[in-house]
Amino acid sequence: MALAGGAAVAWPLTPLAQRAAKIPRIGILNDALIWDHFRRGLHAHGYVEGRNMVLVTRAGEDSLESLAAAAAALAALPVDVIATWGTPASLAAKRATRTIPIVAIGVGDPVRVGLVASLARPGGNITGNTIQASDAVPKRLQLLKELIPQAQRVGFLWNPDNDSNTAQLE
Repeated sequence: MALAGGAAVAWPLTPLAQRAAKIPRIGILNDALIWDHFRRGLHAHGYVEGRNMVLVTRAGEDSLESLAAAAAALAALPVDVIATWGTPASLAAKRATRTIPIVAIGVGDPVRVGLVASLARPGGNITGNTIQASDAVPKRLQLLKELIPQAQRVGFLWNPDNDSNTAQLE
């Protein structure tokens, strides 16, 4: 009886006990030097790795298959968000999860490659920025012609494995 009475008195106080704050887990696909800036930015805003946030990196090497495996590994942990750099890594992350938010940084044309439905309303679990919208390529060529009117040829370095580069070439 005394045990039951003590439990009854303590029961209303249980919700008042502080719960440990959830430490965010940020997944980084294909760790590279660019992420050092990201880490410094987090630190400048009070996020310290190992203290109040965790960074989990998975490298995808240089092949699409290894990127896919690395993205799947991050999604399986799971992490709270996946940060990607470039179109191939972003596509691998999209294929790995439909529920974990993905921040795609420095992608090509996200609409054309199928990352998002549109720039205005991306939908799904992906957000981020684009650096090479194929719609801007004609404008860039126009500006180049204005700057160097005597130019007869223009070179274009591209990666045939990157759908955004293919769109720009077209």
